[in-house]
Amino acid sequence: MIAPTHAAAPFSERFLDALTQVQEKLLLLLAKAPLLLIAILIVLVAIWFGGVLSRRMRVLRRISQRNPYLEGLIRTTVKVVIGLAGVLVALDLLGASSLVGAVLGSAGVIGLVLGFAFKDIAENYVAGVLLSLRQPFAPGDSVRIDTYEGSVISLNSRTTILMTSEGNHLQLPNSFVFKSILLNFSHNPKRRFEFTTMVGHEVSLHTALDIGIAAIIDTEGVIADPAPNGLVASLDNDGASLRFTGWIDQTRNDLSRTRSEAMRRVRRALRKTGIVPPEARSRVVLMRTETLAELPGDYGRSRDTSVDHALDDQIDRARLKEDGGNLLEATPPDPKG
Repeated sequence: MIAPTHAAAPFSERFLDALTQVQEKLLLLLAKAPLLLIAILIVLVAIWFGGVLSRRMRVLRRISQRNPYLEGLIRTTVKVVIGLAGVLVALDLLGASSLVGAVLGSAGVIGLVLGFAFKDIAENYVAGVLLSLRQPFAPGDSVRIDTYEGSVISLNSRTTILMTSEGNHLQLPNSFVFKSILLNFSHNPKRRFEFTTMVGHEVSLHTALDIGIAAIIDTEGVIADPAPNGLVASLDNDGASLRFTGWIDQTRNDLSRTRSEAMRRVRRALRKTGIVPPEARSRVVLMRTETLAELPGDYGRSRDTSVDHALDDQIDRARLKEDGGNLLEATPPDPKG
């Protein structure tokens, strides 16, 4: 009967020691209760102050008019930074400075690991923010990015979305867009078109150039400044290659349609004066002369050169689906500032 008494004694002592330690910790916690309440209050005040400050920053009001996404990003950053500052102050007040260092060190290691794991995602996100700041294009702009061409639908945190001339959606990673050569066809309303045509060696090149330039000037949609121009592009055994250029206002006329109409008018004007391409001249010798006569109604009317709005509705509908994360301004930036 003595052995159980000796075995129970150590258990009682251990239980009393544990109970004493719990009591001491509770007393210590009660002693630090005012500091704990103050620390919690500091964190709550920091969170509240961060929210108030982020909502009342005047600079954000100006940014929100141009870039709502960036405005939200700055607001969140301000709130997080002030909230973390409150947490650090609260931990320091409780004497947990060593814990602060450990937390910051762990956060740094975790951030490094996540940075390597999500490198592409982070790269696209940062590139999207930088593109939203620079605004190299606006919704609806016609652009060429590297070898890809289309009309801009939207820019989100990961991709730039274009609509091709075939009506297909093309998504390009923001990092690719940021590092690629970007050609914006819409930033300058004036845009040049050009085309070439062949004439024989016996033709006066001055006369052919003058006739072609005059025909381009008469084309609907071609503007006077800069003026249309023509030059000899090359000479070979078959004849001379003439290159004609003209300019349009993209806000009023379509480039492809105007170019097509200018080519038609130049061809008609040259044929009326007997200037035909060398291959056409060889066919004149072998065929009846009636085949060279103008076809009824072929040249009597002009073709439509107005802006092509075929994709506008599709682009607008696609943009509505992306507006929640669109980093682009609704209207293009003013080149004059």
